[in-house]
Amino acid sequence: MKKLLNTLYVATEGAGLRKEGENLVVEIEGVEKGRVPLHMLGSVVVFGGIFVSPALMQACATHGITLVLLDRAGRFQARIDGPLSGNVLLRRAQYKASDQPEDIVKSLLLGKIANQRSVLMRAWRDHGGDYTPEQAAALEAAIRRMAHLLRKLDASTDNTDTLRGLEGEAAALYFGVFDSLIRPPDAALRFRGRSRRPPLDPVNALLSFLYTLLTHDCRSAAESVGLDPAVGFLHRDRPGRPSLALDLMEELRPVLADRLALSLINRRQVRASDFQTRDGGAVSLSDDARKTVLAAWQDRKKEERRHPFLEETAPLGLVPHLQAQLLARHLRGDLDAYPPWFWK
Repeated sequence: MKKLLNTLYVATEGAGLRKEGENLVVEIEGVEKGRVPLHMLGSVVVFGGIFVSPALMQACATHGITLVLLDRAGRFQARIDGPLSGNVLLRRAQYKASDQPEDIVKSLLLGKIANQRSVLMRAWRDHGGDYTPEQAAALEAAIRRMAHLLRKLDASTDNTDTLRGLEGEAAALYFGVFDSLIRPPDAALRFRGRSRRPPLDPVNALLSFLYTLLTHDCRSAAESVGLDPAVGFLHRDRPGRPSLALDLMEELRPVLADRLALSLINRRQVRASDFQTRDGGAVSLSDDARKTVLAAWQDRKKEERRHPFLEETAPLGLVPHLQAQLLARHLRGDLDAYPPWFWK
């Protein structure tokens, strides 16, 4: 099984990264704060004004270490990779399948909606007695309706647009009761619906930040098995969009991102004071809160779960790579269908 390599996140404004021997060295105001052997790194993600030496860039490219540049709010800016390795026959199969993607789209959505429903069911099981009658009724109704949508999706022979419609209904149900999963009474941490570009409240800011991290991992996973991250099945092709990475993250974000966001808020590790509102109404995490979230993200990726298809135990951080491998096997004809990852 693939080894789970580390991702180094650097979020301190003005920090510098350089190469020394076979190590990456982190400095702040000329003082060394840490070093990591290059062979232990899979990627480096930097936020805002971080200096990266040319020698380190070259070493990252040589060692297959992806360097990702994000702005202070966590929005993607650039990505530096070494030479691409990929099987041209696999990519041709991927491009061909993208013309008739219904079977793959169905599998992706079965995983996504089932995992969203599992998040709601876990909340009901753990905290059902804390809900008001109105919240309990809405949560039960959403769980029942999503079970119906899963049965309808499993039996469907419809086109991709119709399948996307089922996804849209499931998302409306899921996010329609998401606020009831947030237990602290702080009015500033209420969830009133998804807002993306930009996020307009703290919960959306936290979700968007975690989705950015997950997209990076899914893109790296796709590239690691030789797939083209820009050509997806559920998400339409668009210049500059990593459509396949967005596809892969759909079934994973309820568990890896949404549940982590809820845990951080419900355990009071992240509070309303950890967010700041910028000109135009965009809300983002403070620098200290970002570090808290990054540490929790790394810990979350180390948690192990049994893969329902492979019947092996693996860290959650490896799941994007395992799913990318299974997708590649399906595209090559080794598997009759793409097996989604179900959280249990």
